[in-house]
Amino acid sequence: MKKLLISLLFPSLAMAQYNYPVTKKIDHTDNYHGTIVADPYRWLEDDRSAETAAWVKQENEVTNAYLEKIPYRADLQKRLEKIFNYAKYSSPSRKGEWFYFYKNDGLQNQSVLYRQKGLTGTPELVIDPNKLSTDGTTRLVQFVLSKDGKYGAMALSKGGSDWQDIVIMDLATKQNLSDKLEWVKVSGIAWQGNGFYYSRYPKPEGSALAAKNENHQVFFHKIGTSQDTDELVFEDKTNPQRFNGVYTSDDEKFAFLSISDRGKGKDGNALYYRALGQKEFKPIVSEITDFSFGVIDNVGQAFLIKTNKNAPNDKVEKYDITSGNWTTILAEKPEPLQGVGTAGGKMFATYLKDVTTRAYVYDLNGKLENEVQLPSLGSAGGFGGETDDKFVFYTFSTFNYPPTIFRYDIATKKSTVFRSPEVDFKATDFETKQVFYTSIDGTKIPMFIVYKKGLKLNGQNPTLLYGYGGFNINLNPAFSPLLIPFLEQGGVYASANLRGGGEYGEKWHEQGMKLKKQNVFDDFIAAGEYLIAQKYCDNAHLALRGGSNGGLLVGAVINQRPDLAKVAIPQVGVMDMLRFQKFTIGWNWIADYGSSDNVEEFKAQYAYSPLHNIKEGVNYPATLITTADHDDRVVPAHSFKYAATLQEKGAKSSKNPLLIKIDTNSGHGASNTKKNLESTADIYAFIWWNMGFVPKF
Repeated sequence: MKKLLISLLFPSLAMAQYNYPVTKKIDHTDNYHGTIVADPYRWLEDDRSAETAAWVKQENEVTNAYLEKIPYRADLQKRLEKIFNYAKYSSPSRKGEWFYFYKNDGLQNQSVLYRQKGLTGTPELVIDPNKLSTDGTTRLVQFVLSKDGKYGAMALSKGGSDWQDIVIMDLATKQNLSDKLEWVKVSGIAWQGNGFYYSRYPKPEGSALAAKNENHQVFFHKIGTSQDTDELVFEDKTNPQRFNGVYTSDDEKFAFLSISDRGKGKDGNALYYRALGQKEFKPIVSEITDFSFGVIDNVGQAFLIKTNKNAPNDKVEKYDITSGNWTTILAEKPEPLQGVGTAGGKMFATYLKDVTTRAYVYDLNGKLENEVQLPSLGSAGGFGGETDDKFVFYTFSTFNYPPTIFRYDIATKKSTVFRSPEVDFKATDFETKQVFYTSIDGTKIPMFIVYKKGLKLNGQNPTLLYGYGGFNINLNPAFSPLLIPFLEQGGVYASANLRGGGEYGEKWHEQGMKLKKQNVFDDFIAAGEYLIAQKYCDNAHLALRGGSNGGLLVGAVINQRPDLAKVAIPQVGVMDMLRFQKFTIGWNWIADYGSSDNVEEFKAQYAYSPLHNIKEGVNYPATLITTADHDDRVVPAHSFKYAATLQEKGAKSSKNPLLIKIDTNSGHGASNTKKNLESTADIYAFIWWNMGFVPKF
């Protein structure tokens, strides 16, 4: 059932107070399994219309006028810039005699790629993405070297979009070839001989930033040729909502085809391989189920494969292509296997124990050789390299320990600091504690709490609670310089490891999926109640923040418990749970959320969908919704419709501002440093202002 009838929504007294735009309503309804659901702001889904552009302009004018009145916002911006202004390096990666690494001098919009001969050589510029656009919003998303190091394939993203263009650089001259590949998305770059595999979609019809992406194709591109001559390696038109990708072994002797079907609710993948010179892919795992399989490396004619088949915490198996036999190399442990890499003839594995990293070295048959001693409890990653490497690099950090690059010597089994940043703060001024609080159903949930030493538990501290809870993604303890200014003012930061993430393996993930999604919201509410009960804050000094799936989290929680917090920051959130699968790659999320096409999953989604559970007569927290015009992952229509509904229904009863800020030339995350700093200043200023807190700069 669909109806179209134009009407107008007239402003209320509260709308006049905050000068919300008058947003047109249309009488549009959809029938979901006999339930009629209104969608009066459906017209805001058209990101190319003049009406939508005008609405965006008006909303931004209201929000910017509000933020500009906060007197300490400029001083906060200066402090954020100062603490962010230090040299940031990536771990080096070796190719022959060259070491490649990224460096950001401090406030550069994009990190710059360099290389040097040996670890003591003079760095030379490879590519500076800051020069690729006038506003610094073109990003170097991938840089992948050919096996001989002669060419580098560069994937570039413009304005924060997930769409990528691939160009090729000749490393001898550092000049780009004429090759240019377009409409690349959800793709790696996998070299084999004189070219590489990549994945793309057909050129979209209509809006490139909102149109549904279907028919994911794998191509092979030969150096020096045009894209229209690329070899189509694989596609499946009968299953248009599958991801298809090819990657290669380090020695390039094998290519692996991975196929996933999350649009049909499957959380795993099928896996095929072909040897160099062969045309046909042979199955390793022919059917897509809820089990995942990923090749780590090849050992002769056998493949090391990380999988969660009959192992929710993951394990490593060896698959022999001559016999078809599977052999367990690393058995499942009580702790989730976070990552596995090979280098120097060794296998490096990292595990999560209560959300902190443990790192171990094994031989290629799975025999434990030693544990890598990390500086403290925190997060570590890297541990990969070339077969003939004598050492590897890894990065370690935690909330009050800036990302430090370590060099691990394989022969001596010792780690030494290779490069440590100089940040304008004293780590000893802050402390981090991990607590385990009880959720509504009795489940113990871990949470990290960070604050300045000497904090008084008087219930008056501005407290920012962050959560995500989905897609098997972990919220590991990690350093963020932009958090320091909030903590310096006596603030408390809490990061809750909700169900739906992967902190305790696949079982933890499953407890926050589909019909069990309410567990995630319950966990977040319980986290807020714990902070209040322990007197870190009270309801008037608590702010909730989350992005993407975390934006959904914040939106759902303030509908269910509008009294819990004073401030809410839902960022780039999935707010319309009934239509998310209609846009770009939203269908990919069905494996986690379910689909409104299924009657039982519809009932669950409709019960918590942020857009559909906003009620009149409720005093909602001060809310600052953020999104961006180039977000083609969670399209801004989610936030547009949510903001219009929140302003409409909350205007009469909410004493607090209900605002939205739409960034331009930015995407699912800030597209450059400048935008990241500005957004952080807006959020902290909004939080403090609505708590009545006055910072001292």
